[in-house]
Amino acid sequence: MDTTLIVPGLYGSGVDHWQSWFETQIRNCIRVVQSDWSEPDLLRWSARLRRDLSRAPGRVFIVAHSFGCLAAVNVAADSSDLIAGMLLVAPADPSRFGLQKVVPSNVLGLHSIVVASTNDRWMSIDRAALWAEAWGSQLINVGAAGHINPSSGHGPWPRGLDIYRSLRGVAPRASVSSRVAEDLIELGDF
Repeated sequence: MDTTLIVPGLYGSGVDHWQSWFETQIRNCIRVVQSDWSEPDLLRWSARLRRDLSRAPGRVFIVAHSFGCLAAVNVAADSSDLIAGMLLVAPADPSRFGLQKVVPSNVLGLHSIVVASTNDRWMSIDRAALWAEAWGSQLINVGAAGHINPSSGHGPWPRGLDIYRSLRGVAPRASVSSRVAEDLIELGDF
């Protein structure tokens, strides 16, 4: 059985966050829990993710948000053989934490998708595109969607779930599959 590791960003993901909703929609999810959600410590967060990754059964997919994306990329840089795919949603800009020289800037060697917004205060779409290219990730621009969190209207997020399913090779639901396909076609993937 596949495992999905949910990797929240700063302050965790509350019950109204799309990551919490994902946990109700995806079988065999494990939330990576940090000892201090308010302290963005890349080494500590990465160590916690590595621990959960090493314990996860089957193929492992990672669904990360914001600062959690930075921990996921950090782990993937040396553990890509353990990860089947990653969905990196609204990654935080490493420069906001003084980590631009610490966060890996090379191709990760696994299937990954970066979902970014044109008006995310944590990372501009141009910077997200640069990081996605560096990591060898597909970039999906979801338009003006803020930080893709509850304050920007992203509690239950069916479109995000469809993007996750496309990462896993599972066909998205018909009602929104054309939007996911349009995003991918725009990126030249079809």
